[in-house]
Amino acid sequence: MNGIIQGRQTMAIPVFKGNGKIEYGEMSVPVPGEGQLLIQVKANALCGSDRGQFYDGSSVTPGHEASGIVAAAGPGTHTAIGTPGVVFLMDFCGACRSCLQGFTNQCLRKRADYGFSHHGGYNPYMVVNENVFFAIDGVIPFTEATMLLDIMGTGGHAIKRARLVHQDIQSVLVVGAGPIGLGVLAMAKILLGFHMPVFITDFVPYRLELAEKMGAIPVNLANQTIKKALEDAGYSDVDAAIDTSGKTAGRHGALEVLARRGALVCVGHGQELNLKVSSDLIAPEHSVLGSEYFQYQEIAENHPLLLQHLPYLRQIITHRFGIDRIQEAYELFFQGDTGKVVIEQ
Repeated sequence: MNGIIQGRQTMAIPVFKGNGKIEYGEMSVPVPGEGQLLIQVKANALCGSDRGQFYDGSSVTPGHEASGIVAAAGPGTHTAIGTPGVVFLMDFCGACRSCLQGFTNQCLRKRADYGFSHHGGYNPYMVVNENVFFAIDGVIPFTEATMLLDIMGTGGHAIKRARLVHQDIQSVLVVGAGPIGLGVLAMAKILLGFHMPVFITDFVPYRLELAEKMGAIPVNLANQTIKKALEDAGYSDVDAAIDTSGKTAGRHGALEVLARRGALVCVGHGQELNLKVSSDLIAPEHSVLGSEYFQYQEIAENHPLLLQHLPYLRQIITHRFGIDRIQEAYELFFQGDTGKVVIEQ
């Protein structure tokens, strides 16, 4: 094994106890095995998917949007010590039917979900299989590098899913202006063109103001309907609607303004979607698709886009905290008055 000596060292870690309380504990620095890398974590972004771990507790350290440096490498690896990079959430097998076609987010023999099934990026060090590590250009700051994951990866994948069934998209609606919604907005602009009209809904003024700065047409659902907002902007419908809210009302609101041949892409996990098959699907030839995370190779596709659009994308990151303030970071994040919040180590 190359790199630092593990096993004899301990590290302080955040412990998610439940009921919205984070305490601190200690564990040994892990040792990478065959085909594994030890990552010294430099940054990890908060995500709405952490809600259950924050309020219900977790037996592993959360954190699934990690960037860092290779600190040690186990036997059979090829990544140099000191290489900066990011960690793909899903440890895909690389050999199943899905993986062989590139659908690593649909791996049939998935080995881990880092931060959920195995210790994640809020620990100072984490062990991952080498196949989920992606080396980045050293000029990208570690905090901004986390945007290659849920922001650009998940956001861009949703746009690509819509384009599978509607290649001539001329307008977009994003339901929910949380971090994932902001990521969808950003990737809609980057992939479809900055001229593309993108409507975005929410109830939180802070997030709507941020979305507007990023070029969106904000729709405050507290005092305006989606249909009225579209009409005020000179539109009657949209070609693609991306739901990041996970709410039934949000999905139904999107369907109501979806154009013929339009695509509704569901990104946010949560509530149900009720359809009238004849009027909602068959007659207008609507498509309803799911979009789960993204494929590993999409990081390579998005890497040059991050370099090209770094100042634009950086707007999504609104708060940065040290690991000693992780409790404060989560409390603020779940209040809603933030964009992307990142823990830096």
